[in-house]
Amino acid sequence: MVNGDGEPTAPLVIAIDGPAGAGKSTVGRALADRLSVGYLDTGAMYRAMTFAALRRGVVEGALDEVAAMAPTVDITIEGDTVIVDGVDATVAIRGREVTEAVSQISANPVVREVLVDRQRAWVSEHGGGVVEGRDIGSVVFPGAQLKLYITASARVRAERRVREIGGDIDQVEASIIKRDRVDSSRDHSPLTEAEGAVVVDTTGVSIDAVVTHILELLR
Repeated sequence: MVNGDGEPTAPLVIAIDGPAGAGKSTVGRALADRLSVGYLDTGAMYRAMTFAALRRGVVEGALDEVAAMAPTVDITIEGDTVIVDGVDATVAIRGREVTEAVSQISANPVVREVLVDRQRAWVSEHGGGVVEGRDIGSVVFPGAQLKLYITASARVRAERRVREIGGDIDQVEASIIKRDRVDSSRDHSPLTEAEGAVVVDTTGVSIDAVVTHILELLR
């Protein structure tokens, strides 16, 4: 990319972080569509890695086994389709089994190192884009032109998750709170508001209003 003077400019990267169920994916996709740029859901990559671990019989606590497995897992994400080792895992990665195991698998430092490299490669290949996850602005792209931390109340996030996969709302809310605690306290790339990030609370706010607000921030 070049500016008006013909000088090279950095590709546009919008980094979106935040807890599970806050609306990052919905906002990220809508924002990418409005800007006509690529969109990468890094959470899907960690879920894909978890799916691979479960499929290969690697248990959550087996740190060395997970670390050895991570570089060998083939993950392809095209739009909403997720292929893991040649298997269409688009639906399975959103299931309860993967959801319950993903925090521990994604906390493995080798898994994070492998996937961070792949995330940076994706942006390089696509010339920028909207990238969302839990450590995008703080670790993966600390120099992003716009960093956002999208959040919502735990109850609202539980309601959204129940609409997606069902379950008892109180149990889902408790699980979300537990995952927030795990993600925020892990040693490697904890969930946190990146320096300079704009906090956007989606509780009771429409997606269109959130996206319009973000576009105004970008301008």
